[in-house]
Amino acid sequence: MMLTEAERKTSAASARPDRARPRSRITPEREAEMYEAVLDVLRESGYEALTMDAVAARAQCSKATLYRQWTGKPELIAMALRHQKPATLAGVDTGSLRGDFRAMVAQLDDRQMLKNASLMRGLVQAVHTHPDLFQALRDLLVHPELTGLDKVLVRAVERGEISAASPTLTYVPHMLLGALIARQLIEDKSADRAFVSHYIDAVVLPALGA
Repeated sequence: MMLTEAERKTSAASARPDRARPRSRITPEREAEMYEAVLDVLRESGYEALTMDAVAARAQCSKATLYRQWTGKPELIAMALRHQKPATLAGVDTGSLRGDFRAMVAQLDDRQMLKNASLMRGLVQAVHTHPDLFQALRDLLVHPELTGLDKVLVRAVERGEISAASPTLTYVPHMLLGALIARQLIEDKSADRAFVSHYIDAVVLPALGA
């Protein structure tokens, strides 16, 4: 997991969407409404059937307005998910690895996670046939979180909480994401705050030797 400085710079650069084209100004509140509109349509229709026309109708704006803000459907969906992401490690620094993970878990919203469970399953399937969606999700959603997680782990190593030589470091993202997906498959339940908290305490931290 531990990224080199060059890898961090590359990740940060790739996580920035292309904003060279002109953008009209919209308020943060209006932007949030548009994000909610696209996620509502996505939940109802799925990725394949979602169109910019449908999003424009739900958001009560023109399709041209959407294209002035976002390059297309993949970027709009990725940014909408990033906007309402339930938990993040970005900016978290409690002074301990356990505290950082607990701060992340405290941000989770059980109702939102349940609401988005089927949506995320649909997107996992869609990325296999839509490379543009795959790239948008990696650049705008996954890479920023990997960078945040890397910073948390680096600080834990510097504090002596975990060993820099631990082979588990590479697989922390896989463990966290895998748990969210696996619970639905194994228990037919969406992950919630209690499950994630117990999983971190029982699996992630012991695996790291923390």
